Amino acid sequence: MSYILASPCILHPNLRAEGITSAEDIEIFSRCIKRCTEAGIEIMPLPCPETIFFGEGRAPGSFKDRMDVPEFHALLDRLEEEVRKGIEERGEAPLFILGVNSSPTCGVTKTYYTNEKSDGAGVFLKRFADYPMIDVKEFAKYYVYFAAPLFSEAERSFNRRAADILEELHFHVHLPQELDDDETARGENRERAIYEGNLKALKAADIVVGVIDGADADSGTAWEMGYAAASGKRVIALRTDFRHFSKNECVNLMLEMDSVVVHSLDELKEHLSFY
Repeated sequence: MSYILASPCILHPNLRAEGITSAEDIEIFSRCIKRCTEAGIEIMPLPCPETIFFGEGRAPGSFKDRMDVPEFHALLDRLEEEVRKGIEERGEAPLFILGVNSSPTCGVTKTYYTNEKSDGAGVFLKRFADYPMIDVKEFAKYYVYFAAPLFSEAERSFNRRAADILEELHFHVHLPQELDDDETARGENRERAIYEGNLKALKAADIVVGVIDGADADSGTAWEMGYAAASGKRVIALRTDFRHFSKNECVNLMLEMDSVVVHSLDELKEHLSFY
């Protein structure tokens, strides 16, 4: 079974310093756990150097302010050795390490090394730079709405292939064609149910991937991408068509300016992969 190493406070928020955990943090941690559960990924918690050193119920503080002492450095040495020994005994490297930004020890790209937040990993995770790392807030954004034309067998086959790739990366994918959106369903006056089902999924999505192939983008896809952009969601435009509308446009600047444009399924995979 695939596994990850994770900051222990993701599973046990009580290990964090007093007063820093918000309701939003708890929701983010829960979404990370849910994503791993859905993907069949085991979560192996790392030891918490701060809790071991100070005990639970500690006050917040930076590394330089409270931890830059020989005893804490020795503790980090011992814990690193224990973690690496555990990986060796398991015989398989973790897919990645899930950390919590701002933490003096378990930050991924941001840390309180001093009393001012700075770029870089926390002092404990920094010791595992040989493994991919991702912050909880990024990993929690995994619900993808796949916007694309779905009216031919070729289109539906391509959409399913793209969704399979995203699901292999542990994303939850909403594929509108799987709402039985076809000629028969629309002939039974189910348009309102189809619209409301897709709109609900679009509102819940963290990321929208829109296929903009063809001489002009599909109107429904354009509407969904526009809604996503107006809602502040991350938008990725997938353009596998080699034709260009102009020197600086693939097909439509209004769709491209608020999105990242990728030109193949491989490029889409690379853009969304974190390990």
